[in-house]
Amino acid sequence: MKRHGALPDSLIGQMIACGAISGASRMAINPASLDLSASTECYRLTHGFLPLPGESVDSVLGFAGAMTHSLGEPLEVDIPYLIKLRERLSLAEYQNVYAYCNPKSSIGRIDVHARLVVDGEAGYDTVPAGYTGPLWAVVIPRSFPVRCSEGVSLIQMRFFDIDTRLGKTEMDLVMSSDGVLYDAFGTKLVSEDLRISDNDGSIILTADTVPLPQGNECAGIVGYECRGTREVLNLNTSEHVSSSVFFEPIFGRSDKSIKLRRGSFYILSTKERVRVPPWFACEMFPMVARSGEFRAHYAGFIDPGWGYGAAGENAGRQLTLEVRPFEDIVVRDSQPIASIRFERMIREPDLHYDEISDSHYKTQKGPALSKYFSI
Repeated sequence: MKRHGALPDSLIGQMIACGAISGASRMAINPASLDLSASTECYRLTHGFLPLPGESVDSVLGFAGAMTHSLGEPLEVDIPYLIKLRERLSLAEYQNVYAYCNPKSSIGRIDVHARLVVDGEAGYDTVPAGYTGPLWAVVIPRSFPVRCSEGVSLIQMRFFDIDTRLGKTEMDLVMSSDGVLYDAFGTKLVSEDLRISDNDGSIILTADTVPLPQGNECAGIVGYECRGTREVLNLNTSEHVSSSVFFEPIFGRSDKSIKLRRGSFYILSTKERVRVPPWFACEMFPMVARSGEFRAHYAGFIDPGWGYGAAGENAGRQLTLEVRPFEDIVVRDSQPIASIRFERMIREPDLHYDEISDSHYKTQKGPALSKYFSI
């Protein structure tokens, strides 16, 4: 019986080989997604926008006050920019394939919003089935200016042929049989262990405000805060920048709480350890309405194999959260803060996340800053 779900690395590679995806490097293929990168074409906007059905993105630039911007110049805080991506889709032969997008984790963790826009689609981060045309990113730095350049990866695209997200009954069975959620002691958690549930197949994750133990290079730290700076972060470099220029560490308190300031940006961590078997993909979603007056989490895709180990020996790994409060609030230990959903893969990837030697966040413990920073 034919399997459906998210497309793995091998099928994405086939799409590149046959021209359904052009302008993409095979180095940009992940276990269940494709990195999309900046071209040299960039516009500074006075207004955000979305095209109407039948309109191309470049035909409506005038409505957004678009002015040509050189990528050699910094992208300023709270200014929207439109960057044409190097990749292009021609899905005429893949009429049942569609895609969703999220910012790259390294981009989300520096508080840069990056959202996909395509011709004729009046919504962000969505590619309709059979789409043929260019890809664009609306990019807005929120905490500090950044310098982008051609080839910098901004967005991840995940392809699907059918919605295979697990419902509650399926998720309960998977939690018991496969093991997808663990506590700090490596104990497998099942649905009966969760104190809060939406009963829709999602898993609600909670905040970890207990500091990392002594002996860890980040001992005592429960998160990081960015209040904003005029310093420019260069995204086109392999050199790590000192995090102290942009972020301040948050140290644990005896009452296990964190005070968040309205308008600041925070890097926190989940208490639970998430394990994604290679036959599943996963995505994290924000909990705006019921988790409080903040938004968590900007970068959403979690690859097959995350926290799994090379052969299934690992008991999960914490997820990093990007949090921006809309008012001054207190977050306490084990407070609900985000949710995840699992979906099936068409087939397992050739290489899952924990098998990739240079995966940036494979060894993370607790809150982890973007790959651009040294501690």
